[in-house]
Amino acid sequence: MNGLVLLIISVAVLVVGYIFYGRWLCKQWGVGELDKPTPAHALEDGIDYVPAKAPILMGHHFSSIAGAGPITGPINAAGFGWLACTLWILIGGIFFGGVHDFGALFASVRHDGKSIGEIISLNMSKRAKMLFLTFAYLTLILVVAAFASIVAGTFGATFTEAGAVDYAASEANARVAMVSLLFIAIAIVFGFLVYRRNAPMGVASVVGVIAIVVIIAIGMNFHPIYLSKDAWMWICGIYIAIASVTPVWILLQPRDYLSSFLLYAMLAVAVVGVFLARPDMSTMPAVEFAPAAGPIFPVLFTTIACGAISGFHSLVSSGTTSKQLDKETDAKPIAYGGMLLECVLAVLTLCAVAYAKVYDLKGATNIFGGGLAHMIDDTIPGTYNILFTLLVLTYSAFCLTSLDTATRLARFMFQEFWLDSSKGETPENVTGYKKVLSNMYVSTAITVVLGVLLGLNGYEKIWALFGSANQLLAALGLLAVATWLGNIGKNNKMFLIPMGFMLVVTIFSLLINTKTQIGLISAGGADWGPYVQAILGVLLVVLAVILAIEGIQTIAHPKKGQKV
Repeated sequence: MNGLVLLIISVAVLVVGYIFYGRWLCKQWGVGELDKPTPAHALEDGIDYVPAKAPILMGHHFSSIAGAGPITGPINAAGFGWLACTLWILIGGIFFGGVHDFGALFASVRHDGKSIGEIISLNMSKRAKMLFLTFAYLTLILVVAAFASIVAGTFGATFTEAGAVDYAASEANARVAMVSLLFIAIAIVFGFLVYRRNAPMGVASVVGVIAIVVIIAIGMNFHPIYLSKDAWMWICGIYIAIASVTPVWILLQPRDYLSSFLLYAMLAVAVVGVFLARPDMSTMPAVEFAPAAGPIFPVLFTTIACGAISGFHSLVSSGTTSKQLDKETDAKPIAYGGMLLECVLAVLTLCAVAYAKVYDLKGATNIFGGGLAHMIDDTIPGTYNILFTLLVLTYSAFCLTSLDTATRLARFMFQEFWLDSSKGETPENVTGYKKVLSNMYVSTAITVVLGVLLGLNGYEKIWALFGSANQLLAALGLLAVATWLGNIGKNNKMFLIPMGFMLVVTIFSLLINTKTQIGLISAGGADWGPYVQAILGVLLVVLAVILAIEGIQTIAHPKKGQKV
């Protein structure tokens, strides 16, 4: 199979899905039928609830949900074959992930921008809410640890055995670090000009893009900062702590909007590369049912998550995006469209994998960045270094955006855990320990310290659980929206098959992983990783069963009169 043909077919399928299935979902759910302001307007507070124009919010949402997922997932799943991966990306994106992300955003908007946990509380039970928030928070801590480690890894210098900086080996990382720091600075300036000086968006966007080009040029030629990965971990911790509590218009909205231009540039580079190189997909098998990674079911469906369906997306949709949505009708292009655009990135990554095999490249960054850069450099010699730096910078920007979004989401959930919304409790009107623990600064500090410490002390030992935990989040997100739609008398049948499938995938995956960890423990000499994975694996299976039973009971016997 020619990679260009595969890309054209995939894009065509996704466009048809967006137009027709997306339109049908809007009609079934009644998107835009209520004449009322979104929470961003009704509850505007200048910090978390701030209306954003659709292009700006699209930049935030897409940057946040993508992270490293649609790149690392297809790379790790390539052993299952290009056809198997592509089919899951297309079917999963249109009928699973798109429905999941769109539904979570829409449900949150109709619930005053509250999280999936609060939607579960109102439509299922308070016990289900507490279980979900605990699980989601711990998953987000793992995300913070992983993405902080990835970002620090793309910034960190390489050292010789004598402890000196290896400048030649560290130069690419130093360039990325310098550009990233300058990027944060121009984002703050952009936000100030647009939101406080009312600069025209078109003019500000042009100036912003020019500024991005300038800082890339500066970073390529001036990059004096060579710090260790551990030092960058703590710097990332300080950054996300600040980013989590500052008003979204200062940093989150403008940085993510400007990041979107990097992302679109990356997609353009990837498309041009595939067009020029037309990679031969036969460097991979079409379908492989039992590669070294494990059996195609359930492993494929937990390995490719962000490119098909990912539970983390529901947390973004119902956490930050819903609090910034300007109009309810913007939900379809931002959530459903954003998911399908991520599917395109996942297919492009498969093409990069096919071409990277020609050069025997190793590691996600080298496979993605190197594969795409070689596609163009082989036709237009001399472009490799600048393209590789741009692609790695964009990869890092994905991770950095997801990192501070995950921190803000974890802060929201930590605060919600201590509050009873049915009694009208808020961080402002509670007292005692609830007052302390629901404070935004306290919850942020706890989240950042836990995430950075886990990142510094071997999050990889339990990372194998993330795929299953993330897809359990997806199943529960589908379940939450399905129960709400059923309670208000709307069609929720499009959620039932994806929800059931993801629950089965999760439980099978957790059981397989738990069996593996028990085997490692039995063999002797295991460190703390297998013990934690085995214990958490059993607890997550129990959690999945409890919430599934509650959800099924609610769907079978809807609680009428819920919030429309």
